[in-house]
Amino acid sequence: MTEIFGVPIQALLGQLMLGLVNGSFYAMLSLGLAVIFGLLGVVNFAHGAMYMLGAYVAWLGLDGVDLTNVQVGSQVFNLGIQFHFNFWTALLVGPLVVGLVGVVVEKLLLKRLYKLDPLYGLLLTFGLALIVQGVFLQHYGSSGQSYDTPEALSGAVNLGFMILPKYRGFVIGASLVVCFGTWFLIERTRLGALLRAGTENPSLVQAFGVNVPLMVTLTYAGGAALAGLAGVLAAPVIQVTPLMGSNLIIVVFAVVVIGGMGSIIGSIVTGLVLGLVEGLTRVFYPEASNVVVFFIMAIVLMIRPAGLFGKEK
Repeated sequence: MTEIFGVPIQALLGQLMLGLVNGSFYAMLSLGLAVIFGLLGVVNFAHGAMYMLGAYVAWLGLDGVDLTNVQVGSQVFNLGIQFHFNFWTALLVGPLVVGLVGVVVEKLLLKRLYKLDPLYGLLLTFGLALIVQGVFLQHYGSSGQSYDTPEALSGAVNLGFMILPKYRGFVIGASLVVCFGTWFLIERTRLGALLRAGTENPSLVQAFGVNVPLMVTLTYAGGAALAGLAGVLAAPVIQVTPLMGSNLIIVVFAVVVIGGMGSIIGSIVTGLVLGLVEGLTRVFYPEASNVVVFFIMAIVLMIRPAGLFGKEK
């Protein structure tokens, strides 16, 4: 069996594949954060809660939800709502539901803070994340819920040099399509140009008949929907739990800082690369795998405070 530095090549490739899967989630989540911060200037600590909501939408849809009779206190309301959907439908429903939650959050809360210090937005979204997490902990507990891999993506493919689980390959491919599609939309289309212009000089853009407040709302909703989509994709990989967002969001913020706050391409590339670095660290020095991202962040901030892809002021 071929070895590299005493490690079997199959084991090394397996860890790199797992690292790339984690990097795919890092890239999608940090992309949503970069979009929201880059266009709105909001440090969105509620992003982890949106990721968790997406996973729960998928899990609830597969398990089936019956809202025919809902009891609130002593009152029973007959809503007559029942729904049940599979993973493929969840890929559409999850981001849509989380995006609608994002619309409500932006319209009711965040839009009141845009002219204030960004610290207020950070504190608001951090408190909102704690509230959402607390509600789900109260209702579902801290134990994780399993979500079965869709039948069409079960099993694995023998590539000759390694065994690739189909679903993990799908996650990597889907995240790359979504990430680079989002980058193209914002950086290479007229809509993206309007979004950037509307956040830099809203009065001028509004003078041309563009509904800037609606664009701002849709921008936040789009960033939240990316987190929801990542949550749906993560459900068959990890257990669905109210703590899944809080366990990941700190690492994702480190990814955003390394890539450059607000840099979309920086978030994508850095997320994928750091996932691979984590995978390699698990092979050669497992004890450091949980802190290697923060170690890299410290080095990058000392050398280039704006991040690898950020713009120096």
